[in-house]
Amino acid sequence: MRSENEPSGQKARSFIEEARRAQIVASAIEVIAESGFAGASLARIAQHAGISKGVISYHFAGKDELMEEVVNQVYSAIGEHVRAQMEGQESATDLLRTYILAIASHMKAHRTQLRALGQIFYNLRTADGQPRYGFKANEETYAALELIYRAGQAAGEFRTFDVRVMAVTMSSAIDNMFGYWVTYPDHDLDAHARELADLFERAVKQ
Repeated sequence: MRSENEPSGQKARSFIEEARRAQIVASAIEVIAESGFAGASLARIAQHAGISKGVISYHFAGKDELMEEVVNQVYSAIGEHVRAQMEGQESATDLLRTYILAIASHMKAHRTQLRALGQIFYNLRTADGQPRYGFKANEETYAALELIYRAGQAAGEFRTFDVRVMAVTMSSAIDNMFGYWVTYPDHDLDAHARELADLFERAVKQ
């Protein structure tokens, strides 16, 4: 059953509907992190949320759409946190460092979300069997990083370099930092983020 979740957005969702969707997403995150992508059936997510499977089907067309909403909501929260931390930063160097450190500080408090994202990124596929979240899905991230690099280059803070290569490299380094931390929970994420910020600051500076 499809209603308010149509992409066209013909009907605005009520507060109650938004709250229910948030509840479903929160339960999905917990179940995916605990049971893995394959084990996160709609029935199990519904049981965790204390609702019927039909309630999930009312709000989401299926598991794939729910997984996409998990990613959307988690990334929206990350974006809000990072933007708030970057507000007021004047130099491109400070923006670059804050970007790395802010993402790390946010995800340190949301390990379960990180584990769920890893499962979704690895397992969710398109109709033709391709990863739903591949390099093309990172375009917004690359573009945001490129803005920082270009601002630094224009201000004379940063040397001349290929901003797309640097964006792909930095994004991959951040992803791997989190992957390592999830695998080794005792790893010092804060120290890793600081080292990464130092590394990329040295890489872009004149």
